[in-house]
Amino acid sequence: MAHRLGGRRKNVKKGFQFTLMVVGASGTGRTTFVNTLCDDHVLSKKVSDDPEDAHNEEGINIKPVSVELDEDGVRISLTIVDTPGFGDNIDNEAWYVHKVDYLDDKKQYDDILAEESRIKRNPRFRDNRVHALLYFIAPTGHALREIDIELMRRLSPRVNVIPVIGRADSLTPQELRDFKKRIMEDIEHYNIPIYNFPYDVEEDDEDTIEENSELRALLPFSIVGSEEEITVNGRTVRGRQYPWGAVEVDNPKHSDFGRLRSALLSSHLQDLKEITHDILYENYRTEKLSRTVNGGDQEDASLNAEDMASQSVRLKEEQLRKEEEKLREIELKVQREIQEKRAELLSKEEALRNLEARLAQAQLAD
Repeated sequence: MAHRLGGRRKNVKKGFQFTLMVVGASGTGRTTFVNTLCDDHVLSKKVSDDPEDAHNEEGINIKPVSVELDEDGVRISLTIVDTPGFGDNIDNEAWYVHKVDYLDDKKQYDDILAEESRIKRNPRFRDNRVHALLYFIAPTGHALREIDIELMRRLSPRVNVIPVIGRADSLTPQELRDFKKRIMEDIEHYNIPIYNFPYDVEEDDEDTIEENSELRALLPFSIVGSEEEITVNGRTVRGRQYPWGAVEVDNPKHSDFGRLRSALLSSHLQDLKEITHDILYENYRTEKLSRTVNGGDQEDASLNAEDMASQSVRLKEEQLRKEEEKLREIELKVQREIQEKRAELLSKEEALRNLEARLAQAQLAD
C-alpha cells in the first residue's frame, strides 16, 4: 500500500492526535525509549528492593499517558499506552487475550463503531485507537522467541506492529546486523504482517520509494535510549558513557532512534492513521457487522484454549523443523569443506609423488 505524502500536510493547523502502544518485557528499554521520545519523564520505572515481593507477578496492566509535543510547529497530542508486565509472568495467556480485547473493546474499535452508528455524532469525540505498536525485542542476539511470534501474530490484525530491538548497544555492530537478519527471516517465515513501510512502485514518486526502502531496510529498528546528557568531543548530546566509549542516541551510526522518531511523529504519522482506519478498522467493522447479521454478536471462538494449545504445539514443531534445517545446512557445508580439503590434500600428495619421481629420475640420469 502506498505511503501518502499528501497526508503530511493535512490538519497541520489543527494538529494531530496519535496513539502509540509500547510492548516489551522488563529490561528491554521500553520506559527509557518513551521518555527519550518525549524528551520528558513520562513513565516511571518500577523498582522494588523488598525480597518479599520477588515472587509476586505484576499481572495485567495498561497505562495510557497523554503528552503534548511540538514537532516543527505542528502540535501533536500523543497518547502513550504502556503495557508493563508482559513476558514477566509464568503464564502470559491472560496477557495475550487482554491486549487483543483492549484493541477491540471500549475506547478502541467498538467505540468508533458505536459513534459512527449515531444519528447525531459527538463533536468532542476522541479517537483512542492505537495507530502503531512498538514491539520491543530483547537483545539476545539469537532469534525471535515463541512468545514474540505469538503476540505479534495476534496483535497485527488490529494494529500496525513495528518491531524494534531495545538496548541495542549491548550488541556489537556485527552481532546486531546478524540479529536483525535473523529476526526478519523469522517474521517472513512465520508470515507475521508487520508495518514494513509499504510503497507502490507504480503510484508513488521516487522520493517516497527511496525513503520507505531505506526505512524498511532498517527493520527491526535498533534502539538506544537515554535520559542523560553526556559530553562528546565538546558537544552535549543524549547518550550513554561506557569505559570503552560513548553511544549517542541521535547518531544514526549508533542507533536508529532518530529515524524511528521522525517516522512516527512526522513522515509516516498520517499513513499509520489512515491504515488504521481504512484497513485495520474496516476489517474489524466488516467482521463485527457480519457476526451481528448472522445471528448475534458472539466472540470469535477461534482462539479457544484447545486451539491455542494446538497452535502453540504447531509453532514449536515449526521452530524445531527450522532449527533442524539449519543444522542440516551446516552439516552439508562442513562435509563439502572436508571433501574439498581432502581433494586438495590428495592433489598435493600426488604432486609431491610426481616431484619425487622426477628427482629420482634426475639422480639416476646423473
